[in-house]
Amino acid sequence: MRSIRARLLLLAAAWLGAALLAAFLMVSHLLEDFVTGRFDAEADAVADALTGSIEATADGRITVDGVPIDARFGLPLSGWYWQVSAGERAVARSTSLLDGRLDGPGGSFLSGHGIGADGAVLRVLRREFTIPDSDALIAVTVTAPVDQIRDSLHQIRRPLAFSLIVLGLGLAAASVIQVQAGLRSLTRLGADLRRVRAGQMDRLPLPDVSELRALTSEINAALDQNATLLARARQHLGNLAHSLKTPLAALRNELPPDHGGQALITRMDRLLGWHLRRARQAGPRLLGQRTPVPPVIDDILMVLRWPMQDRGVTVRTDCPAEAGFAGERQDLEEMIGNLAENAVKWARSRVQITVSASAAGLCIRVEDDGAGMADTDAPKALIRGGRLDEDGASGSGLGLAIVADLAALHGGRLRLDRSALGGLAAIVDLPA
Repeated sequence: MRSIRARLLLLAAAWLGAALLAAFLMVSHLLEDFVTGRFDAEADAVADALTGSIEATADGRITVDGVPIDARFGLPLSGWYWQVSAGERAVARSTSLLDGRLDGPGGSFLSGHGIGADGAVLRVLRREFTIPDSDALIAVTVTAPVDQIRDSLHQIRRPLAFSLIVLGLGLAAASVIQVQAGLRSLTRLGADLRRVRAGQMDRLPLPDVSELRALTSEINAALDQNATLLARARQHLGNLAHSLKTPLAALRNELPPDHGGQALITRMDRLLGWHLRRARQAGPRLLGQRTPVPPVIDDILMVLRWPMQDRGVTVRTDCPAEAGFAGERQDLEEMIGNLAENAVKWARSRVQITVSASAAGLCIRVEDDGAGMADTDAPKALIRGGRLDEDGASGSGLGLAIVADLAALHGGRLRLDRSALGGLAAIVDLPA
């Protein structure tokens, strides 16, 4: 079981059930002792009364002067019986016993179970003793029906069980509320982490519970370290690019334009640009960043205004003002800039940039009315350095591949499709 909530609730239910069951058994045992003791006390009082009314006559006969006044001893076969015997002879007995006889083991005081005349189970109290002026062993026996004891216990146990069930349900509800309240801070922490990933926050706020503050501080420290490492990696990559591109530029200037090495230098420059960009994209992504989309599109179109004027291309945009990208501005500029530049280069007269934002994510669609590309050419356009314009158009052949890699870095993807304008539709789907 991988859910903390389920584990806590299951553990609470197990302990609660065990505690309530133990409480029921213990209270039931105490009640049984109490009810049985009450019946024994009544039988003992009857035995005391009978013992006090026993006398021996001058000729040695045993008589009973008074009998207990209790309607239960007058009801035939009620289970409530008493009997006074001297030796083997019954001197007196209750009318409820009819013609029956109570026989039991000897002893001074015994309380146990016996079988009545009608087969009912009885709780038996028997006393044996002698009195002055008589040599006979006198036995006083008083019984009570076990069924009445059990009925009394059932009448008490039923409300006890009901009360414990109600108590258990109340405690179960309290346990659920307690677990929900206890895990609310974890749920809030998860929601804050999602907001950091979505660029709505750059750091986690400290929770109101002390147990999670250390964890939150460590996460914030990891975010800070991520930003530091990313800045350091970009600095190193910039230094590396400068160190490698400067000698290549020097070689290009030293060689004549028609020299065969110029093609090799151009190829090396394209591959170098590809690998440097891939290295930058493979590095850590700075979390907690959110970039508004409309200003980025405006800046890119401002940069492309001269190519657009030279080719007579009109660009239309459709972007909601609240559209945002969960990432750094330069990544968004890289994706939209490459797609827009590619569309302007191949369009006949029109380019359409459409951005739609929803709870599911962000969709950027760049279309042109150019010649487009065949379905079989799309895979080639997405590989490193792949070009469909080997006949001389300027460019490195990296644009679409860079966009695909950046989209994948942010959990999205790039799709190439046929545009309703007649040319290529490049679609970037990014998660929220």
